[in-house]
Parts: sequence; C-alpha cells; structure tokens
Amino acid sequence: MARPAAYGRLFAAAWTLARHDALLPAELEALYPPPVRDLGRALRLLAGKQAKIGRPGERLARALVQLGPVAIKLGQLMSTRADIFGAAFAEDLSRLKDRLPPFPADIARAQVEAALGAPIETRFSEFGEAVAAASLAQAHDARLLDGRRVAVKVLRPHIGVRVAQDSAALAQAARLVDRYVPAARRLEPRAFAQTVIRATELELDLRLEAAGCDELGEVMARDGYMAAPTVVWEGVGKQVLTLEWAAGAPLSDPAALTLPGLDRPQLAINLLRAFLSQALDHGVFHADLHEGNLFVEAPAKITAVDYGIVGRLGPDERRYLAEILWGFLDRDYLRVAEVHFRAGYVPAHHDRSAFAQALRAVGEPVFGRSASQVSMSRVLIQLFEITALFDMRLRPELVLLQKTMMTVEGVARRIDPDHDIWAAADPVVRRWIARELAPPAQAKRVVQESLDILHGLKRRLQDPEPSVALVATPERDSGWLWFFLGALTAGGAFLLGALA
Repeated sequence: MARPAAYGRLFAAAWTLARHDALLPAELEALYPPPVRDLGRALRLLAGKQAKIGRPGERLARALVQLGPVAIKLGQLMSTRADIFGAAFAEDLSRLKDRLPPFPADIARAQVEAALGAPIETRFSEFGEAVAAASLAQAHDARLLDGRRVAVKVLRPHIGVRVAQDSAALAQAARLVDRYVPAARRLEPRAFAQTVIRATELELDLRLEAAGCDELGEVMARDGYMAAPTVVWEGVGKQVLTLEWAAGAPLSDPAALTLPGLDRPQLAINLLRAFLSQALDHGVFHADLHEGNLFVEAPAKITAVDYGIVGRLGPDERRYLAEILWGFLDRDYLRVAEVHFRAGYVPAHHDRSAFAQALRAVGEPVFGRSASQVSMSRVLIQLFEITALFDMRLRPELVLLQKTMMTVEGVARRIDPDHDIWAAADPVVRRWIARELAPPAQAKRVVQESLDILHGLKRRLQDPEPSVALVATPERDSGWLWFFLGALTAGGAFLLGALA
C-alpha cells in the first residue's frame, strides 16, 4: 500500500478513537497538561453523543473492533492486564477475545467446501453455527462422519486484504514514531511493527497453524502442564482448520473459575510452568495464551487452542532467559547484570555494578510477594525508567516472548490473585539450570561449537570458486589460522573452567 493510503488509514484510526472518546478519554482529563486537555474537550465536542456512551473500556473495545484485526490484537493483550489498566477496563475489553460479531454460517460452509475441495456433507455429519468469533477467524461446532466432535476454524472473508491495510498503517505509524519521538527509538518501533505484522501474516494460513498445534502438542505432552487438541489433517486447508473438540470450559467465561473442584492456585502454576517449559526446554511456545484460547477442567487441566502465533527461541536466547530468571530467583543481581551485558542487551560502556544496583531496586520490592501485593503498573514504570538510564533497546527477536510473558502473568493473576510468579517458575528454571549449565553439558557445547568452527573453515578452504573476500593470500590464510586457534584456545579454557 502506498504511503498516502497508510496516512489516510492512520488519520481514520485516530478519528475512530476520538469519536469513541478512546484517544484522550474524559475520565483521565485531570492528568493531561492544559493544551492536551483542551484538545480532548474539542474532540469530544466534534464526536457528539457517541463519545459519552459507556465506560472507557467499552468505548475502546467498540473502536478497536472498527479498526480491525491488528488493533484487536492489542486490545486482547490489554485485557489480560487488569493489574495495570484496572479490573473494569480489562473486563470491558475481554469481549475482544472470542465474542466479536460472527459472519454468516452459509459463507463459512462455502469457504470450507472451497478449501477442502469437497461438499461439506462428505466430511462432516453436522456443521453448526459459530460458537466463538475472533479478529481473524471464527470457530464452528461440528461432527465428523465417524461421530467425533470437532471445532472447525474458518478465516473471515477477505481478511487478508484487511490485514495488509492494517499492516501498512502500523508500519507507517512506526516510521513516524521513530522519526519524531526520539525517546521511543530505543523501543525499536519499526522492528516491533515488523514482528507484529509478520506474526499476523502467518496466522492467515491455517495449514501453518495446524503444524504448530501438532508440534506443540508433542512438546506439551512431555511435561503435562498443558495439552493441545488433536489435528484432524483431512479437515485442514489454507482457510480451514479442524481440531478435535477441546474439553472443559473456556477461561474467557467468568463461570469457568467457579467450576466444582477447580484448584485455582495450581491452575495458575500450571499455566506459568507450561509457558516456561515450552520456551526454555524446547525453544518453541504458544505465543497467544489469552483467556479466549484456554479451556480448563477440574482440578487444574489446561487445553490451549489457536496456534496461529508460535514463538521460537534459539539456544543463546534460551540460555540468557534461564540465567536471568535464575539470577532473580537467587537474588543475585550482579549475575543478572552480567547476563544482560553478555547478551548485548545493555551497551558495554555502562557500569555493571550500577546496573545490578538498578535491578535490585526493581527486584527486591516484588520478590516473594503474591500478585495481590504488587502493583505491576508501578513495577513496569520503574523498569521502563531504569532501562532508559542504561540505553536498553527492544530486541525484536524477543518481542513475542515478552508479549507472551505479560499475557501469561496477567491471566495467572486473574486465576489466582495470590499467585507468586517466582515460586511457580522456580522448579522449571532450576531444572533447566541443572541440566544445561552442569559441566557435562557445557563441555558438550564447547566441543560442538569447536566442531562447527572446524567444519565452517573446511568448507571455506575447499570452496572451488572462493569469493573475492576469501582470495587465498598468506595474510588471509594466517588470519583464518589464528581465528581457528583462538577459538579452540578459548573453548579449551572454558571447558577446563567448567570441569574444575
């Protein structure tokens, strides 16, 4: 989409928010500086009666529905953080999870037939109305010919065009923020926008979601904290996904938390441990764990649906995450600081001890406290201020991880107001540390890295047509030799230290 069109959508989005008094809501007027306060009043006059209908969260939810799927995703994230935005506000946004207006069932049936290349009667004995509708797709209650109950997910008509339009507007907004808001540049708005856009684009092919569900189902089965429905592969197409029916009650239904025999503390623990074990142990995690995608059964069973967004972490990111969590669990703030510097999260010119001191200021007030005793909004504000002092920049490769951690903690707090995130995380992190940072594991890693260097060097030296940069000269051959010897020396020193 051309930039003028993206500008037009941005203006339309701002006006939609203003018409619903969701841009500068009247309820927060006392917090605005005088010029902003006057602007808010002027916008409400232009908007008329529409700006006065409902609470702030209700008005924002209506505006986000009009703005489209990318905006709705943002609203879903906000709805999981009642501790930051307030319980009433979060509850008003909760309808964005799975209670959006559905499109007609006859259109859904036609899309299923087109995607599967066969009349619907040849695949399903029953195909009912939509039971849940979200920003990109809706789910139908159906039965296979063999009698199995299934959920059939169908993409909204023409949703690809809408996502492309929204993505262009989001990318343009990121460019404007990057250019005109210097304080926001460390948050890498352009990279953040591209991460969100790419994740949303992948959601538009339900064959990829089927593969993600199947992969994560195998991962979840190893730990038992969470389960995934079985994929019905003969009912999968680009616009259609068929899964066996998820047992239990959707967590988006307030009545789910009153199920007889439900162990709410254990349920919250299982949710957090499921996410951490996926990310740390396997490097792949469900990256959209809001209440609308979670079904629960007594005493503490969780089944997750909607695998459109799958996050992945490489070995280095997994190690950094585990060591940071372990440092906080052990209240070893210097170690946490060292990991941040080693990972490149904090520029090298800063003082490690000073950064450790700043981390202590964030960690100590919340360590060991239950969720009900911690104001997460205050913690986040403090963390944002401290990270700004040390020039920490947003890491695009960690956007999905950070977003999912926020969502999971928010949902766990709603399940159990006394949830202790550190106590819940401890066994999973301790298990990872014991396995991956023990001397045998470190020795194995050093050997593998040395072999990788050797194989890479061998391939380059055997290249029959070397590139200009690798033309054989005594100086270049000597450089490669010193690089290889240096790598082996460093690896040997590390190995000796690990085994000492």
